[in-house]
Amino acid sequence: MPGHAHDAVVDWYDRNKRDLPWRAADRSPWGVLVSEVMLQQTPVSRVEPAWSRWMARWPAPLDLAAAEPAETIRAWGRLGYPRRALRLHAAARTIVERHGGEVPGTYDELRALPGVGEYTAAAVATFAFGRRHAVLDTNVRRVLARAWSGRSMPPAATTRAERFLAASLLPDDETAAAAWAVAVMELGALVCTARAPLCTACPIAECCAWRLAGAPDDAAPRRGQTWAGSDRQARGRLMAVLREADRSVDRAVLERAWAHDPAQRERALDGLVADGLVEPLDGDRYRLPVA
Repeated sequence: MPGHAHDAVVDWYDRNKRDLPWRAADRSPWGVLVSEVMLQQTPVSRVEPAWSRWMARWPAPLDLAAAEPAETIRAWGRLGYPRRALRLHAAARTIVERHGGEVPGTYDELRALPGVGEYTAAAVATFAFGRRHAVLDTNVRRVLARAWSGRSMPPAATTRAERFLAASLLPDDETAAAAWAVAVMELGALVCTARAPLCTACPIAECCAWRLAGAPDDAAPRRGQTWAGSDRQARGRLMAVLREADRSVDRAVLERAWAHDPAQRERALDGLVADGLVEPLDGDRYRLPVA
């Protein structure tokens, strides 16, 4: 199956791929790195305009490294998980200090950047530099679970067996391996979706182990996260107040922003300070980080 699957999925990708700016021929490795960080837990539809604004403002690591952390958080806006903005900022400074302002091209060098995990390092090495790596995001894991393992969904956390399977499916040629990596990821995003897979449009449906088994619903139920009233919502409300302020904010302003649960507000504020997203000042005032 691997040889047939490679050709079928890559051919499908060539006909159906989305026109995304970080896939353009003239995109830079920096643009790929920014996209991969933004796409963590955030849908493409929200990332695309934010990525374009970010790259227009900070088109290279040197530009972002010279900015204040507070500006990166403001520019991050409502993408969620704003610590990612600080990680990108730290990575940019490291790229300038250690790599002459150029994004490094090997997995190990990328993995050594602040905030870059194994997935992001593999993705940037593959998509920006054409290296041969298994790139295991949620979409890829779902395709492999269904087509090769016959399960409706992958495990909650990536397993050694998944890594072994993904590595075994990589073509030996680097160019072919990079093409396969992006193609199978796109297949998971557009066709082999979590809730309503479009099996009739799948290029490998006839040999998909899950489909041949009758598409069993064997996935363990996963608890969804409630947003309303959560600590994440409290953190987001406080961050919104601080992003909109030109200077520091008095604690009383933050108290009014989340007044119905003082204990939760304090927990959220303490967490933001611990994460480096907020700086406490004298006089019971707070601001976004500036150093």
